[in-house]
Amino acid sequence: MDRHIAYDIGAAALAERLAARLDACLIRQTYSRLVIDCNRDPVRPDAIPTRADGTDVPGNLILDAASRQARVDAIHAPYHRAIAAELDTRAALGLKTAIVLIHSFTPVMNGLVRPWQVGVLHQHNALSLEALRLLRAEPDLAVGDNEPYAMDAIDYTAPIHAQARGLEYLELETRQDLIDHAEGQARFAALYARLIPEALARLR
Repeated sequence: MDRHIAYDIGAAALAERLAARLDACLIRQTYSRLVIDCNRDPVRPDAIPTRADGTDVPGNLILDAASRQARVDAIHAPYHRAIAAELDTRAALGLKTAIVLIHSFTPVMNGLVRPWQVGVLHQHNALSLEALRLLRAEPDLAVGDNEPYAMDAIDYTAPIHAQARGLEYLELETRQDLIDHAEGQARFAALYARLIPEALARLR
């Protein structure tokens, strides 16, 4: 539970600071992704991983279908219902909405060093591309374009809640050694809070 395989280190605190700065609704998962990964389709085998970055997950090695479904019902489904309910409410009120997804990534994965400080995961939507351009204009910031992960069939939250509704979205990855402490969390919350409204304004 102290390692990146269990949760996105620093992401929750960063998201809380960012939401406060933007006066935005924050919906976050409180269970470890080793129990169930809520950014995976629950039917995928890796939604409940048996191995993570070279480490076996003993509690997941032998699960029957009923046990897997119990985790979906107790954790995965309520999380996504909460997101859908908030989006439904905003739509009913006629509020313009964009979804910002906050993740973090380990500096080293499978023995490979990751040089990026920030990554933008996208499928070429306007907000993501504008934010990517603004981030790359920041001095001394190494920004990955669909790095260290690419938004593909594995990603679940953005396609289900943003793309399916025709909403703009921005999925940000921040390197964990930069936000595993309060100073770093404050730094990146301030950076994102400055750039996100600017990126949104450029879309109008």
